[in-house]
Amino acid sequence: GTAVVKDVIKEKKEQLSQTKDFMTVRGELALLVVLVINSLGVVMMLYSGSGISAISSVPYAFSEVFPKISLGVWTDIFQMLLVFSLMIMRKKFVPQYLLSFIVGAGFGTGIDIHETWVHTLPLTLPLRVCYFLAVYLLISIGIALSNRCKMPIIPTDLFPRELEDITKVKYSKIKISYDVICLTI
Repeated sequence: GTAVVKDVIKEKKEQLSQTKDFMTVRGELALLVVLVINSLGVVMMLYSGSGISAISSVPYAFSEVFPKISLGVWTDIFQMLLVFSLMIMRKKFVPQYLLSFIVGAGFGTGIDIHETWVHTLPLTLPLRVCYFLAVYLLISIGIALSNRCKMPIIPTDLFPRELEDITKVKYSKIKISYDVICLTI
């Protein structure tokens, strides 16, 4: 009796371990897909002439003023400053922030990769509308997938969430202020 129960428990633990391994791979794969989708989304929104998100507006502004440095690299610089700001406010090194920066660097790299080929797409007014609609849907999927993959998020998303924890100010107030400040710059 007891030996059978122990064997069943052992078997269930092994199945759970395999499921966790599968979930981790799925999460990592989802994160890779998110980086590709969202970086393509940023580039295509710009290419279609329909603007840019609040969190990408600061790196975009700098890439316009200092065009020798790419949008992807400016995105990395901005994210690095956000991570350092959080560590200064926390007064300690936070390893999770480093993981977030690594994910963010993948996002910045993706932006630069997509910028190398997107300009080859035809650009007419009807196509601009099509690009906008397709990318809006794509970014929505990317954001939803990002929220579900349970992997580190990029620093531009991490910053307002962590700032809420540090300052104890309501997230909605921080997020709105953060977006407005990014757009103002």
